[in-house]
Amino acid sequence: PLVTPWSSILNVGVGFVMFIYIIVPLCYWKYNTFDAQKFPIFSNQLFTASGHKYDTTKIFTPQFHLNISAYEKYSKLYLSPLFALSIGSGFAWFTATLTHVALFQGSDIWKQSSSVVKNVKMDIHAKLMKSYKQVPQWWFLVLLVGSVALSLLMCFVWKKDVQLPWWGMLFAFGLAFILTLPIGVIQATTNQQPGYDIIAQFIIGYILPGKPIANLLFKIYGRTSTVHALSFSADLKLGHYMKIPPRCMYTAQLVGTLVAGTINLAVAWWMLGSIENICDVETLHPDSPWTCPKFRVTFDASVIWGLIGPQRLFCPGGLYRNLVWLFLIGALLPVPIWVLSKIFPEKKWIPLINIPVVSYGFAGMPPATPTNIASWLITGMIFNYSVFKHRKEWWKKYN
Repeated sequence: PLVTPWSSILNVGVGFVMFIYIIVPLCYWKYNTFDAQKFPIFSNQLFTASGHKYDTTKIFTPQFHLNISAYEKYSKLYLSPLFALSIGSGFAWFTATLTHVALFQGSDIWKQSSSVVKNVKMDIHAKLMKSYKQVPQWWFLVLLVGSVALSLLMCFVWKKDVQLPWWGMLFAFGLAFILTLPIGVIQATTNQQPGYDIIAQFIIGYILPGKPIANLLFKIYGRTSTVHALSFSADLKLGHYMKIPPRCMYTAQLVGTLVAGTINLAVAWWMLGSIENICDVETLHPDSPWTCPKFRVTFDASVIWGLIGPQRLFCPGGLYRNLVWLFLIGALLPVPIWVLSKIFPEKKWIPLINIPVVSYGFAGMPPATPTNIASWLITGMIFNYSVFKHRKEWWKKYN
């Protein structure tokens, strides 16, 4: 929160308060939405209709495909209220992001794109960087073609294991290509990076139901590509301002990626084979640090979107079908804000109302808890509002 603008912190705070203290309590205690009172109000577990924890081993085949008859015999899948509504918020902020960027930054993006093609203006940083050898475009193209080729090769060679066909891999890359720019605009202006994990898994889960591994791979190659693209872009921008030679930055990023990927994979395999009952909350000691809350949610998502599929949960006849309306609501919410900003241009605070960031205030729960978000908000409020307003010199020096 120390590098997040106060306006963004306020947007997140508004969304957090609305969600935790208004929407969730109303849905749980007053309206019993989605049979909410059968389940804990906050949990990252999956449940049966009777409120017991869902045993996924009873509904998939040895090839990790959905056994439809076993699923129908066992139980439909239920989520905790906060988990279900958090998914709904993901629907809203995805479409809100597209609408917000189109309305508020669309003309700027178009002008910048046109000027790049027609007339490139170089600032002082670009002029100084001209003294270094630039990275040839074909270096990046070789990486792109090589990465895509290896990914497609995996789909052909281990087709039964990965479950994702070659066109699904290309679809994931295409989705990342389209969404990186609008998500990057939101991150650049608010220091918040709304993801599209839910949307990616929703799409491929609808196309390829009953295939959880394919669902996870689609999410990884789609959403994670965007995350790394924005991360690398931020690094390159910092290096640009620090006047680091472009070829050095390219080499550092490439070597760092190879080393980090190899070490992370090796450590993960070692941990899975060496730490007894890792990630198994039922058998671990209550004080164990190996509960893996984030990966529990990742597993749950593969079951929701991949194994069972959105058709059974979010389409007509599904328990959570009404959450899909949040796609439309999210797309419409930025419109009145934009209209008001045009009617009252002197009101500089109106454009600071950022619906994607408001809806992002509760998108990380679970695995994040309300305590995590609240502490983030309090820290940001203290330093980027109180200290900034009353002790600006101290803030400039130490924040």
